[in-house]
Amino acid sequence: MIERKLGGSFMATGLRFPEGPIAMPDGSVILVEIAAGTLTRIETNGHKEVIADLGGGPNGAALGPDGHVYVCNNGGFAWHTESGFTRPIGPSANYVKGSIQRVNLATGKVDDIYTGCDGEPLHGPNDIVFDKHGGFWFSDFGKIFENRIMRGAIYYARMDGSTIRRAAYPVLTPNGVGLSPDGKTLYVSETETSRLWAYDVMEPGFLKQEAWPSPNGGRLVHGLAGYQRFDSLAVEEGGNVAVATFVRGGISVFSPTGELTEFHEAPERFCTNICFGGDDRRTAFITLSGYGNLLAAPWPRAGLTLA
Repeated sequence: MIERKLGGSFMATGLRFPEGPIAMPDGSVILVEIAAGTLTRIETNGHKEVIADLGGGPNGAALGPDGHVYVCNNGGFAWHTESGFTRPIGPSANYVKGSIQRVNLATGKVDDIYTGCDGEPLHGPNDIVFDKHGGFWFSDFGKIFENRIMRGAIYYARMDGSTIRRAAYPVLTPNGVGLSPDGKTLYVSETETSRLWAYDVMEPGFLKQEAWPSPNGGRLVHGLAGYQRFDSLAVEEGGNVAVATFVRGGISVFSPTGELTEFHEAPERFCTNICFGGDDRRTAFITLSGYGNLLAAPWPRAGLTLA
């Protein structure tokens, strides 16, 4: 395994627990600030503009084929800050129902397009990826309370609000989701287990379910040793999966066959998300959430062009 430190520079600082970065064609980055409840644009000069006030706990975000941004809103966290470092410590005492929100970038208008599935509310929508069919997969993390864990799930939905389906359940703290370059494999990272899972995509909304002893119907790609935790992920053009890893703090890179090939050490422990941008998609935009920074770092390979 190759180990190296992330280079680059901070594109923005002083953000309120940033996550869900989206690299835009004009060089700006759109992201959420979970602790502020906003969708925010960071210009190339570092200027910060609030696009929309989302409320709750906006988490993952993706640009849809219709030009709108779709946001996973987890309902809100409680926070602990010490020496300038902020981290979530569980659901807010007054958290709201989880939802998938659609944001019109031109007007800032926000619509809740999904709040539940088959009569069951969404509890903690976390990360999202669009497929080539115009639908999207998203993870619902569930909830972690002081005395119990509410298990999560993987969903598939249409962006017009017409269809939502639970595709895998139960999943223990599912976080990042991403599709392989051919769209035939869905990758899911689990936070508390630091495990990366893969599902064969049978058709839009349907995943192949592996038999017991798989706990969630997926097949294990890799599980890290020691105490580490996974957050969101991005897929490279060549098929490698780059998973934001916190506690240790950095990006763990896995081959499609499950080898841990690289670790890119971040300058803080709470490394939460990564996306690829720039003219050649060789710039990694990485959210370092504890201290509220967005890092732009050179990456050794091109990231995957997203649907």
